[in-house]
Order: sequence, then C-alpha cells, then structure tokens
Amino acid sequence: MIKLLLIFTLFFFHPALAQEKPVQTTELNELLLVERNGTVKIDAEKPAYFPLGIQIFKDEFTRYFRPQKIISASEAESCEITFIIDKEGHMTEIKAFGKNESFNQEAIRAVSKIKQKWVPAEINGEKVRYRFRLPLTVALNKK
Repeated sequence: MIKLLLIFTLFFFHPALAQEKPVQTTELNELLLVERNGTVKIDAEKPAYFPLGIQIFKDEFTRYFRPQKIISASEAESCEITFIIDKEGHMTEIKAFGKNESFNQEAIRAVSKIKQKWVPAEINGEKVRYRFRLPLTVALNKK
C-alpha cells in the first residue's frame, strides 16, 4: 500500500516538479538578459573600448610578446584571448584558449603587461563588467 501511494504521489506531482527553471549564472550578471525560451543574451549599450584605439592595443601586445619563448614546430600559432574589463577599466580574468600551451602562456603574459585602463561598458549610464574576445594568430619565423 505504501509503495502504491508513493508511485501515485510521484506520478501526479511530476508535472509540478518538472517545470523549467530560469537560467541563472553569477558570471557577468550585470550583462545577462534571460529570454523566455531559456537562451542567454549578453548585451551592453556602450561596449568597453581601449581609449587609444584597438590598433595601439595590438601594437602594445606586439611590443610585449616574445615569440622566442614559443615551443612549436609549426609556422604559425593561434589562440583566442578573453578577458573582462571591470567597472574601473582594468583587465581581469585573462585567459587564452589554443592548442599550444607555451603560446597561450606567452599571450596571457603579453596582455597582462598592458597597464593602460580601458573605458568600461555601460548599461543605462551605469558602468558594468564586459567580456572582450581577441582572436590571435602569430606567424613564427623558424630558422
């Protein structure tokens, strides 16, 4: 009888327990907009930008990047660098995703050396954190 009652309870209360819950995340919660269908969209009215221009940022990266530290047999290496521009304009949580670990570490080191503050992103006039993605490919001249 107890087993039958338990099965009956689970069968009839299952629809109430199986309702879809909204997606929640603590990462960059200032920018997350949850839509009804459960997809997450990240948006900012004014995205973060480097005040001297992205070309100067790339030039600074090139100045600090040391290709001789890369251990590779290939002609070129690539990765994707991601970092967060915080509310004060500092780069934090710098990460590199690529196949070559020595290349990834050198890319992280070179980006970390750039100390110039960014202009933070804004939503409704309030400064928010912003994720920046920079694809990177470097030709290595091996002799």
